[in-house]
Amino acid sequence: MSGIKMNIDEFSRLAKNHGEAPVVMLNLIKFKGAEGQASYARYMKEAGKFVEGVGGKVLYLGKPDELLNGNERWDLLMLVQYPSRKAFLSMANNPDYLKTHHFREEGVERAVLYATDPIKFRNITI
Repeated sequence: MSGIKMNIDEFSRLAKNHGEAPVVMLNLIKFKGAEGQASYARYMKEAGKFVEGVGGKVLYLGKPDELLNGNERWDLLMLVQYPSRKAFLSMANNPDYLKTHHFREEGVERAVLYATDPIKFRNITI
């Protein structure tokens, strides 16, 4: 397997969260060079139908540029919204989707995948 390491405890928490609210997945991707980028592009093309099949949609796809804080650089930032965690897990466990996943593994040196929930700014406490 590539430099991608699944956090099993967090994945288990996600699976146990039966909330029906939409979830936005934050993806930060570092490619394995130009060949890795090409492989990841193929993964996105192949996986897109599975994302859409469970009601998911890409909210934002961008190339990180100026790094103003921190020291870890990424090649791609993507926000993908799913109708629920259950929908995401349905896609992630689909045997046909899993057949496309090797393109991701071949292309990605490292990645962060974060399940996020919306909050109102006024609800942030300090």
